[in-house]
Amino acid sequence: MPTRAVTKEDVARAAGVSHITVSRVINTPEKVSPATRERVEAFIASMGYIPNLLAGGLASRRTRIVAAIVPTISHSIFAETLRGLSEQLCMQGYQLLLGQTNYSEEAETGLVEAFIGRRVDGLVLTGVQHSPMTRQRLKAAGIPVVETWDLTDTPIDMLAGFDNHAAGRAMGDYLYQKGYRRMAFVGGDDPRGMARVAGLRESLHHHGAAEPVHLVMPMGAFLQAGREAIGRLLSQHPEVDAAFFSNDVIAAGAVLECARRGVAVPGRIALAGFANLEIATEVLPALTTVQISAHQIGLTAAEMLLTRFDGDPLDQAVHDLGYSILERDST
Repeated sequence: MPTRAVTKEDVARAAGVSHITVSRVINTPEKVSPATRERVEAFIASMGYIPNLLAGGLASRRTRIVAAIVPTISHSIFAETLRGLSEQLCMQGYQLLLGQTNYSEEAETGLVEAFIGRRVDGLVLTGVQHSPMTRQRLKAAGIPVVETWDLTDTPIDMLAGFDNHAAGRAMGDYLYQKGYRRMAFVGGDDPRGMARVAGLRESLHHHGAAEPVHLVMPMGAFLQAGREAIGRLLSQHPEVDAAFFSNDVIAAGAVLECARRGVAVPGRIALAGFANLEIATEVLPALTTVQISAHQIGLTAAEMLLTRFDGDPLDQAVHDLGYSILERDST
């Protein structure tokens, strides 16, 4: 005969507490005294009790699951945000589900519907541009939502990010002040990339410099895309003396290709990236980049969600975490 599964009541009897206390240890451990929590957790572990989190969620209308939707998990540009989000949520007993859109609004809508159908307690989205159906579905669901990696005057609910347009403008100002006059932007045509190139264009117009070349690359591009992009710029736009890439991965590919070709950086062409990923310091020359608080975005998003889960008021619903130009040898 199969062994009967250990129940919450079994744990409660063994630990000498009520089944409600066991539930609190599982769902809201901060509400239980440390000594009692440690004793109950010890019995849970020794008896092999596996909480039925779905059943607990249905009873309390809480699943202790948060879903995050990112454009890609293929490289590290969003990894720090996810790490900060996961760290903060896990400390409070929440689990993180992850969805990937591949930069598709239709895919985002499908993921939002799937996660809401699975009764997640909250959602974290990348960017502020969403289909009307997605916005309508999120507002109807009535769950906390945090948008990230951008800013807007009309967030769905809460927001933790930075101004992509202003960051692009700041990079344009920096490169112009360094003496560069014919610039290019290399990146995708996703909303955040388009905001950065618009900022760069605004800066160059302000300074009376030439319109930047805009080289559109595949979404989620890798090192090889950067290699190909710099090759195209050097052959098709030899007048370009500085290139601003939408992320450090593509920019690093350009640095490697320049080294292979014997093209001096920054002597022949200056290269700059975005996000201050680890690879930016590993290539030679090290990349000038737009430094953003990717990890802090995740932490802040988690903190706002947890505050809302506890029913407490938010100090502010929109957090502009800013950016800075980090100068290195590539410019």
